[in-house]
Amino acid sequence: MGIRGLVSTGKHVRLEPLEHRHVPGLAAASAGDASLYQWSPVPRGEPEAVKYVETALAWRDAETTVPFATVRIDDSTVIGSTRFWNLERWAWPPGHPRHSRHEPDACEIGYTWLSHAAVRTAANTEAKLLLLAHAFETWQLLRECFHTDARNQRSRAALERIGGKFEGILRAHRIAADYTARDSVRYSIVASEWPSVKERLSHLAIRGHRLRPNRSENWPARGRLSPPICQESPC
Repeated sequence: MGIRGLVSTGKHVRLEPLEHRHVPGLAAASAGDASLYQWSPVPRGEPEAVKYVETALAWRDAETTVPFATVRIDDSTVIGSTRFWNLERWAWPPGHPRHSRHEPDACEIGYTWLSHAAVRTAANTEAKLLLLAHAFETWQLLRECFHTDARNQRSRAALERIGGKFEGILRAHRIAADYTARDSVRYSIVASEWPSVKERLSHLAIRGHRLRPNRSENWPARGRLSPPICQESPC
């Protein structure tokens, strides 16, 4: 599957395979207002970032996840993280065209978060476009799904805006960022829907407005503003 060397590059962001060298950047990226991460477990400080990376790499070695650092292209600053995870490989019978594939048949996108300065910029839209394009066009995935905390109205609206289909609410599904048993809202995109979702994402990126630089961080002025795609809790 080539999960260790997978790099996806867009105009504004690059998704690099998550490594220990990203720890300082992750800690710096999450150092802003903690309220931004109300629904998302995010590593705060270097000790938590070390544990975050080590856990992600252990799951990568077990071939259940493909974790990334989200890096701003213009100055190579780490601005967050995201990943494919819960990779599913179905038991296709011998003779079926998908038999013996090593690529996943379905997976989730989650553990997505961005620095305060990167929220509501092209980073959100472009990262989702890069991930979904790889999933459906390279892996030939049949289904991509997302879960978000049922209380996270921003994330729910964003997933619906890009074409995610609401499948239902899973009660007491997973531990929440506030250490309660959260209800998760499930959305999915299937292969036949990808062309229209790709068109929507591309349109969101193109129609974005010029970003007003954040005084707390020198994001390049040519970045584009677009509606937030989402800050998910773990899928």
